[in-house]
Amino acid sequence: MEKTITIDGKDVRFKSNGATPIKYQMQFRKNFFAEILKLNKLGKLKNIDEMDDDVIDTLDFNVFYNIAWTFAKTADASVPDPEKWLESFDEFPIFDFITELQEMIMANIQSSKKK
Repeated sequence: MEKTITIDGKDVRFKSNGATPIKYQMQFRKNFFAEILKLNKLGKLKNIDEMDDDVIDTLDFNVFYNIAWTFAKTADASVPDPEKWLESFDEFPIFDFITELQEMIMANIQSSKKK
């Protein structure tokens, strides 16, 4: 699955495929699926205004940035390391486009088998 999202006036390609979890593990030394499960509470929110201290305390916001970088790196092998990549943006409003990446995240964890 592939998407192009405009961030800070730049068209950024994001891609997810079977190697995405491995690429994530190799870069961040963390299990992609375990990190995704940490975001479960966020998926229950209807908007950012519902975020209370309990939700904020359990979230590691770096997971969002790491997932975004991994999808960008999967789409374009020339994407630099995460810090350099993020520095290339003056603004990186993750909450403005995380829902667009959510479909790609779900494609990695949901079964395509019909019951």
